[in-house]
Amino acid sequence: MTPGLRRDRPAAPAEPLLEAAGVGKRFGRVVALEGVDFAVRSGEVVCLLGDNGAGKSTLVKILTGVEQPTSGFVRMDGSPVVFESPREARERGVATVHQDLGLVPLLPVWRNFVLGAEPVRGRGLLRRLDVKAGERLARERLAILGIDVGDTRRPAGVLSGGQRQAVAIARALHFGARVLVLDEPTAALGVRQSAMVLDQVARARARGVGVVLVTHNPQHAAPVGDRFVVLHRGRVAAEVGQGEATVERLAAIMAGEDGDSLP
Repeated sequence: MTPGLRRDRPAAPAEPLLEAAGVGKRFGRVVALEGVDFAVRSGEVVCLLGDNGAGKSTLVKILTGVEQPTSGFVRMDGSPVVFESPREARERGVATVHQDLGLVPLLPVWRNFVLGAEPVRGRGLLRRLDVKAGERLARERLAILGIDVGDTRRPAGVLSGGQRQAVAIARALHFGARVLVLDEPTAALGVRQSAMVLDQVARARARGVGVVLVTHNPQHAAPVGDRFVVLHRGRVAAEVGQGEATVERLAAIMAGEDGDSLP
């Protein structure tokens, strides 16, 4: 196991940071989720697995304020919560990094990093963007997380897929994410770029962040996950601990086999 994926840290506290309790979701007569329990704790990576149509995206939307559950509820820090929007979820510390990342390709890396919270100087009509402060902030924060993107004045569009994912993760952590939801972060990446992203997942965990890694690829989940929740046709098919998880077992459960009967 590489140093970035070591798990020799204090046990996670019992209280979940973010939790779905008996969550169900219907779209008319279509049942997308039924009776789903899911939780993530501080300093823990929970991998949410399932094939297309398993319900992963719907659960993520409920956890992050895009959709409201038809039944059940969401808790944060042990108390019921209703996120009316993704912005409200972010303000409470639940940040989502989507596949499209939310980066603007033509803007410099540093500007993408501070986008929406740009440092300024001056007052009134003299108020203007503080370019030097923004560049310095992005450069320092990326260095702390071990992210090498070269010159932060380069357009974000020239970065590799892994670098863009890493920048998006770093941005979320900088702005106070306590729960980081990564939606298929390695889906379109090669081996080297995927390793870069998984290293950032491990670093986030080491900082005490609760990470939800959404993926349909058990090969990417197995090395970094602490727990594995597999959805199948809108229900939890199995919840597997790190010591019990193998790529073969996770793939078999995703295919609809009985997890209890698997080796």
